[in-house]
Amino acid sequence: MNIATYAADIARAVAFLSRVPMPKSAFEGYDGKLGRVARAFPVAGIFIGILPAIVLLLMLCLHADRLMSALVALAVQAIVSGALHEDGLADCADGIGGGRDRDHSLSIMKDSRIGTYGAIALILSFAIRAAAIAAIARGTVPFAAALALPAVGCISRCALVWHWQRLPPAKSDGVAAAAGQPSEGVMQTALVSGCLLAALLIWPSLGLLPLVCSLLAAGISVLLFGRIVRSTLGGHTGDTLGAAAQISEAAALCALAMAL
Repeated sequence: MNIATYAADIARAVAFLSRVPMPKSAFEGYDGKLGRVARAFPVAGIFIGILPAIVLLLMLCLHADRLMSALVALAVQAIVSGALHEDGLADCADGIGGGRDRDHSLSIMKDSRIGTYGAIALILSFAIRAAAIAAIARGTVPFAAALALPAVGCISRCALVWHWQRLPPAKSDGVAAAAGQPSEGVMQTALVSGCLLAALLIWPSLGLLPLVCSLLAAGISVLLFGRIVRSTLGGHTGDTLGAAAQISEAAALCALAMAL
């Protein structure tokens, strides 16, 4: 693996998945395709989770309420990421929940307005993740709780890449199709590197059982979500990628909290 090329892919992945500015040199000669860049998504998930983790750590060390600290950390995370995945979750919930058939669901997902299903999905996403983070903070020291955020950010981006690679595009002219689908090798690279990085963050601070539970929960949740997407939409879209990240992140956080 070329280190310079991989470093450039990390910068491109961070730029795509967040609002964090990256050096212009990383985009010289770049064609905008994400098929290969997806291998760096798990590493980008760690970078995106660093600032929310710092905020959570500081608030916990100042003896702030755990649930309040978790909500503030999630708010910072949404700002850093530009709420990219939250937007996908809301659109996906509206489309799958309110669509009469495949075409109707896809047309709903293109609508920028948020409906009832989307609003409920966003509320539950923030509530479940905040409650899980607060539970993790209650069960361990502040530093270990803070490490859970970049670790789960890494895991959820692994799930996103798996969902992206395993399902065909729902629309040949969609944004996800235009971005280029990851190859089997890219997906495997993302999974292996993501699992190793997550292990380095979770195992020493929280233990082996929470690590295994979080990986299993993320994998099972994205697998079940993928089956729903395949049966209702026929394949992935940009919105289902974001939803896969959100669902697997919530599942991984809940598993971590329950395993402590």
